[in-house]
Amino acid sequence: EKCLLRHFSSIGFWGLVNNAGISTFGETGWLSMEKYEKFADVNLLGSIRTTLAFLPLLRKYKGRIVFMSSIIAYFALGNGIYSMTKAAIEKFCDALRLEMKKFGVQVCIIQPGNYARSTKIQPPVSAEEIWNELSEEEKAVYNKEYVQERANFFNSILSEGSANGNEVVDAMVDALTSPAPKARYMVAKLKEKALVFVCALFPTVVVDCVLSYAMSK
Repeated sequence: EKCLLRHFSSIGFWGLVNNAGISTFGETGWLSMEKYEKFADVNLLGSIRTTLAFLPLLRKYKGRIVFMSSIIAYFALGNGIYSMTKAAIEKFCDALRLEMKKFGVQVCIIQPGNYARSTKIQPPVSAEEIWNELSEEEKAVYNKEYVQERANFFNSILSEGSANGNEVVDAMVDALTSPAPKARYMVAKLKEKALVFVCALFPTVVVDCVLSYAMSK
């Protein structure tokens, strides 16, 4: 990182894309504290570290900062740990975007929908592996049939993911090169955008009913 900073200090630095991310599946109590810490470190703190390191150069050259978020920042369907980190990065970006205006630095957020088949960020989940990793306390609450049901549900979502990852890349390029980039680029199917609309504007009780219904299917 220090080597990169020295190199770019002499030739100029204009664009930064924070794209690192990992994903996993599991209900809240199924995941260890170590896993929560790992996800926060990679998905959230990793982007913050990189941003802080290059911020002086970005201010100097009036550059652009692009963050990879997700529509999952608005809701969670079995991967709350991933949703948590994306919601946090959105708020970090909101603060940063306002603060950087006076320096001429623009901050953009990319919000992809389900592109699991393009990115391979989340491989199919194994109910057997999930069960074997559960604590004895969790095994006393749940059963293998429930875990298998949840795994099947999540795997069905993964299988529906778009294979057109170039759509997300195009949004990243526009965010970096457009004379007037958007603050947010939502790259998603119509039904995914509709779900985000419901989550953003409807009362929580309505959102919970919609998500509960979706997870029961």
